[in-house]
Amino acid sequence: MTTDSQSAPVSKKMIWAGRIISALPALFLLMDAVMKFFKPAVVVEGTVKLGYPESTIIGMGIVLLVSTILYMIPRTAVLGAILLTGYLGGAVATHVRMGEGAFPVLFPAFFGALLWLGLYLRIERLRTLIPLRS
Repeated sequence: MTTDSQSAPVSKKMIWAGRIISALPALFLLMDAVMKFFKPAVVVEGTVKLGYPESTIIGMGIVLLVSTILYMIPRTAVLGAILLTGYLGGAVATHVRMGEGAFPVLFPAFFGALLWLGLYLRIERLRTLIPLRS
């Protein structure tokens, strides 16, 4: 498959690397979403400490679960990545607002970067849309 810019053929290694890189944050985010439904003490304490009422935990879990599932489905992966970018951006903003150190701020940003890197490696249209080389 070629485009006007004559993109290089996609290697199987690149696609598998993209799948693996996509799976790592997706599995973590799925675990995080499921934990929000069970509301263990650590989740409730962390959420309240960050300034959110306990009543928002289930809603955040639903948003996170739906967004992550959309990301894991190839046909809706880009929509899921956009939604997860917003979710993780909110996490970054929350940690900045609370004046926390670099790790809590950079951790969700790192996960967002992994989400997009995984997509970039496995979706040729995305590489055409956002070329890293000219």
